[in-house]
Amino acid sequence: MIVSINQPAYLPWLGYFHRIAVSDAHIVLDQVQFEKNSFTNRNKVRTPEGWCWLTVPVKTAGRFGDLCIHEIEIANERQWAAKHWQTLRLNYSKAPFFAQHAPFLEGIYARPWGKLADLTREITAYLLDAFGIKTKLYFGSMMRAPGKKDELVLNLCRELAATVYLSGPLGRNYLREELFREHQIAVRYDDYHHPEYRQVYPGFEPYMTALDLLFNAGPASLEIILKNQEPIRL
Repeated sequence: MIVSINQPAYLPWLGYFHRIAVSDAHIVLDQVQFEKNSFTNRNKVRTPEGWCWLTVPVKTAGRFGDLCIHEIEIANERQWAAKHWQTLRLNYSKAPFFAQHAPFLEGIYARPWGKLADLTREITAYLLDAFGIKTKLYFGSMMRAPGKKDELVLNLCRELAATVYLSGPLGRNYLREELFREHQIAVRYDDYHHPEYRQVYPGFEPYMTALDLLFNAGPASLEIILKNQEPIRL
C-alpha cells in the first residue's frame, strides 16, 4: 500500500498529480497551518511573456499561527475570480483542448466560494478525473491521526495501513526514517522529472499549473505526466 500526502494546492502542478497517480491512496493534508506565499492559494500560468501568478486572496490578518488550511476563508471583497478566468481565457483560448474544459472553469469562477479548501477540492477533483487518475483521496481533517510534522505523517500512514510512504523530495530535510522503519513502513521520495511538451507559446516554461498540460495535450496528458519517471521501489 503506497500512501502519499500533500497539502491542498490551487491549480496544482504536474508533480502533484504524479505523486497521486503512482499511489494507492493519497491524503490531502488540509488540517495543518496555512503558509503565506505557498502554493496553497496560488500557482503559475503560461503567458506570451513567460508566466504569471494567479493568487486567490485569503483572510489571514492577525490569524497566522492559528489558521488551518481547511478553515481559510477567501477574501471575496477583491475581484479575483473574474481576473483568473479572464487570464486563463486570454492566454489559453488557442490551446487545442481549452474549449473542452472551458465550461467547467467558467462555471467555477462564476460560483461564490467561501472557503479556499472547497475551491481547491473541486478543481483538483476535476483535474484528477480529466487525467484519468483513480487514486482514492482522504482528507486529513477527517482523520484521527495525532501529532505534528513527521509524527503526524507517520500516524496518517499507519491509519491507512501503509507499507510505503511516498514523500516529496523536501521530506529528506525533516523525515526521521527510523520512526517509519519501526512500524514497517518504507520511505521513498518522488524526485519528479518535469517533462517537456508543446505549449501554446514558443519555448517551454516548466512548473506551470497542470491546466497548462491539459489544455495543450488533452487525452495524452497522463502519459506525459508519467513519462520517464523512476518507478517506486516497494
